[in-house]
This record gives sequence, structure tokens and C-alpha cells, in this order.
Amino acid sequence: MAYKSLRAFIEALEQAGELVRIQTFVDLVLEIAEITDRVSKSPDRNKALLFENTGTGFPLLINSMGNERRMCIALGIEKLDDATSDIEALLKKMSAPKSGIIEKLSMLPQLGKFASWMPKVVNGRGSCQEVVMTKPDLSKIPVLKCWPQDGGRFITLPAIHTKEPNTGIRNIGMYRMQVFDETMTAMHWHKHKVSARHYNEYKKLGKIMPVAVALGGDPVYTYAATAPLPENVDEYMLAGFLRKKKVELVRCITQLEIEVPADADIIIEGYVDPAEELIWEGPFGDHTGYYSLPDFYPRFHVTAITHRKDAIYPATIVGIPPQEDAWLGKATERIFLTPIKMMMVPEITDMNMPVEGVFHNLVITTINKEYAGQGQKVMNAMWGAGQMMFNKILVLSDGQTASGIPIDDYKNLARYVLNNLNPVTDIYFSQGPMDVLDHSCSKLGFGGKMCIDGTQKTDEEITTPLLPFKADPGFSKSSLMSSLPEITGINDRLASDWDIPVLFVAVKKGRSNHVRDVHNTICKDPTLNNIKIICYVEHTVSTDDIADVLWRFCNNLDPKRDHFYAGSKQHILGLDGTRKTKKLDGFERPWPNILASDDETIAAVDKKWADLGLGPIINSPSLRYKTQLYGGAASVYDND
Repeated sequence: MAYKSLRAFIEALEQAGELVRIQTFVDLVLEIAEITDRVSKSPDRNKALLFENTGTGFPLLINSMGNERRMCIALGIEKLDDATSDIEALLKKMSAPKSGIIEKLSMLPQLGKFASWMPKVVNGRGSCQEVVMTKPDLSKIPVLKCWPQDGGRFITLPAIHTKEPNTGIRNIGMYRMQVFDETMTAMHWHKHKVSARHYNEYKKLGKIMPVAVALGGDPVYTYAATAPLPENVDEYMLAGFLRKKKVELVRCITQLEIEVPADADIIIEGYVDPAEELIWEGPFGDHTGYYSLPDFYPRFHVTAITHRKDAIYPATIVGIPPQEDAWLGKATERIFLTPIKMMMVPEITDMNMPVEGVFHNLVITTINKEYAGQGQKVMNAMWGAGQMMFNKILVLSDGQTASGIPIDDYKNLARYVLNNLNPVTDIYFSQGPMDVLDHSCSKLGFGGKMCIDGTQKTDEEITTPLLPFKADPGFSKSSLMSSLPEITGINDRLASDWDIPVLFVAVKKGRSNHVRDVHNTICKDPTLNNIKIICYVEHTVSTDDIADVLWRFCNNLDPKRDHFYAGSKQHILGLDGTRKTKKLDGFERPWPNILASDDETIAAVDKKWADLGLGPIINSPSLRYKTQLYGGAASVYDND
């Protein structure tokens, strides 16, 4: 389904009971983000929010795709798997062998469909250019500051348009934009991103780089800007396929080389000068749930701002999961499953990215296993496939084929995987490119990876018999904690209640190699001899909350650096998911803080809650994290 404007999408959300209009004035600095964080983390009250009084001429829409239903409404489908089915049917039809002229002619309608999805540049001005600011001024747009230590206000849902200067091939990406003044932002494109490569090409040529930013319009444009497409595939072709209607583009008024959606809400035109000095950008409360650290990025200079007469400004916040970005990721998981299966790794049957893994950190994949070593084959293929190169922990199972366990049945799938696992022979460690936002890496953008091969093993792969796990009834959590006072919490419920041979242990570190020493001591306990993996987190984390533990653990772990074996046969794997410091761990980079609202913002939102029309007050999710902060800054360099 194609939406003619962001307002049309809002109407669809409202008809579905998925939108709340807020007429009370709410401050753009911290307060809107705090309200959204509360709403997005309340499953029974999670709604899109339209702030109609922003102190500017533009209403602000946020959390518009913040659950599965709204994500489906945005894409015009009933359920996310519908997009998978559409793509699979198309690819199968296009790739099937054609034996005769009649069959070949039957493909003409499919080719016609391709043509109908291709973006088209139209003459004249679009709705996005109904109003041209006489003097472009970013302060007239309701740009948010989301977290207390953010470096400033950030545009958070920009579809950024660039072109490769030699070929003219378009790219649309989504990169945050910190606003510095009325006509300048930073352009936060990482070195792995296509726009960064375009920038480098302009730099080689000594040319100014034209850029345009689209905000709003059909929500499919926003999704397409986040999609991990191959470099030379136009994002607006994907958008056309998803909305079943081609995207109409118009030329910018000051950056004539760039075309933007005619029906977008707001367009910001400008340029980046590769010869210009970079600007110090950040910090920024990011989708990892931590602040991403400041660094130098290019300056974007605004030459024009145009908008619809009834324009609405779209925004999002990212932070400790779950947040709206989780559903953008879930859409990508479903939409790109078929191309991955059919074109790169045909044995894959399903893929799942748990929200606690914040996209790249944790990926679960089920495969149709037919021969020894197939798990390693899939591992190498996935780590070499586009943005999957950033994956940190890959879990493989043949659960759907061997046991019929759905991939999102985490408890039963974990039991199956761990019962098929010899931690010594079936876990693989590697190194490679990592997301620049991964703070656990000792070197920026380069770190460790781990593959847990939980597929059923062939005779060639088995080195020792694998028996179903049962917890030893003699294990005493209280006894272990009394003998090791640095342990502040142990979660043994996976082992005792669910027959999953994993422990979560919280440790207060006080010396070098402290976690390794604790692991060696724990593994001497004969009642833990059948445990396979022990995951360690820092002492401030409650081990009772498994989702929270996994989020912290996956963020803080470099698997290759932070693993060690112990036990009578060196068979119990320890994984150190605590934060790292220079003093105790020799870690030379700053360590970012987790995200939490400040007391002043929480109190201000509490005070005005009754006027928001959101029902009974929802307490701030930040309150539970106050005791886990490392001081008041966005990061610490050496704090034990």
C-alpha cells in the first residue's frame, strides 16, 4: 500500500487505534524522548505519539513503527512474513528455468512489475516543495535532544541522499545528524557505509558533494533508507516493490543533481565539502543502549529547506531495548531472509535477531543440515554477507528440521542447541570487522566473533558422547556466593528449571584477571561439572532479569578476547561480559555509559503526565538503571 503523505499514514494509525495525539506543549529537549521511552516500553500501552504543540510550526510524530502491528501498517501488509512470501514468490518465478517460448513470454508481466517499481523523476516541483523557507533555518524544525549527555540536538530519521560522482548511482542511507547552528549539521556516516565511500570519491576528485535529506512521506521511504541493500541497488526500487507503486522523485531546488521523493514532508538540501575540516560530533545515546562516543565527521551545510504546507516532522529515539528501531530490524530480518536463503546460503531455513542483541550482536539461524562441517560453512558465508559481517555472536541450529522447534521459542531452542554442543569443539572464535558502535572492541571497528554450532552432530563431528543435561541437585548457590564474596548474583534457573546448562554470574571485579580467577574457582565445584557455559556480567546488573543480562552481556563481550575454559577437563566455557577498564583489563579506549534520563527530566514529565492523555502514569524506565551508571559523563576512560 502506498501512502501519499506522512499524514495519510497517521490517519491509518489513528483508525487502527495505534496513535495518541498530545496537545500539551512538551519540551523538545529531553522531555519528548522521556515520554516516548516510557510508552515504548509498556507493551499494553505502546502507541505512536503525535506531539501537536512543539513550539514550532511542525507537529512531531514519534514511535510510529514501534510495534509489529504499526510496522505492518507502514509496509501495507498483515504480518511481517507476508513480505517474505512476496519476495520468495517473485524470486522463484524469476529464477525458474524456462523451457519454451510460451514460458518465457509468461515472464513479461513480471518484467512489467519490475518497471512499475522503478523510481521515476517527474518535472516541476513536488508537494515537498510547496513552501520554500526564505532563509533556511534548522531551528524552525522540532529537532530533539534525547538523552542527557547527548552532544546536542539530533535529526534521527533522515533519509540521506547522495550519488557516486563517477557513475551517478544513488544511495539513500540513514545517519544521525547533530545540529550545530541554523545551517550546519554533522554527517555521521561510518567508514563502512556507502555514503562514506561517495564522500571519499568526491574527496579524490576535489569536488563539493551535493546532499539532500528527506523527512517523512510514505513510511516505506524511512524503512528503505535503513535496509542493508547491495551497494548498487536503488533503495527506491525496494520502496516501490514494498508499496506496489513507483516512487516519484523531483529535483532539488539548489542541489540539482539530487532527486528526492515528491511527496516527502520536509527536504533539507545542502553540501559537504571534503576539503573542509571535520567537526567533533557526539556523544549520542545510541541503539546499543549506550552512548556512542564523539569523533570527527564531515560538516553538512544547508542551502535550502522546503516542505509541504501541512508538513509533519518524523523522529525516533533509540536506547535500551526495546525501542522503535527493533521493529525496523525485525522487518529487515523478514524481508531479507529469502534473498539470503536463495542467493547466498541456501541451507538457511530461518533467522532471528533477538531484541536484546541490538541487531548485530546476536543472530540465531536455523539450517537444513545434511553433512559434517555445514555449520562452519554457513558461519563463514554469513560473516561474509554484507552487513552480517558485523555479527558478533552467531547461534546455529537445525531446530526446525530436526526437532520442529520454532526459532523464536528461545527456551526450547536453547535447550536443543546446548544439548547438541560440546563447548570445546563446537564453538568457533574469529576476528573481523565490527560495527563502529561496538564499544567492546579493543580497536575501533575490529574485534572478536563467536559461532555456537548447536546443530545435531554427525558421526564425523562427535568427539565425546553428548548426553541430555540435568542440573545436579546438590548445587548450592548460597554456598558458592558465601565462598566468593565478589559474586553478587547467580541465576541458575536456566539450569535448574529448564535443563539448559548455562549460568549467569554477576561479579564485582577488583583486580586483573578477576573474572578468569572466579571462573577457575567456580568450575572446581563438582556439582557444576555438566554446566557448559558461564556468562559473567558486572556486579550492578541483576542476574534475575535474563533479558537485561543478555543486553548488557552481548554489548560488553569481545568473544575472542574475553573467553576462557576451566573445569576438570577444561570443558566449561567462561565468557566475560563485564565492562572493561585500563586498570583492571588493560583496555585503552573510553567505555561508554548506559542511557538514563536525568532526575530533572523525570520529575518534569511526572508533573505534566496527567495532561498528556496517556492514562495512568508510567514510571520512567530509567529509574532501574540509576545505580548502574558510571558517574555522570557519557563515558569513562579508567574507572574501576
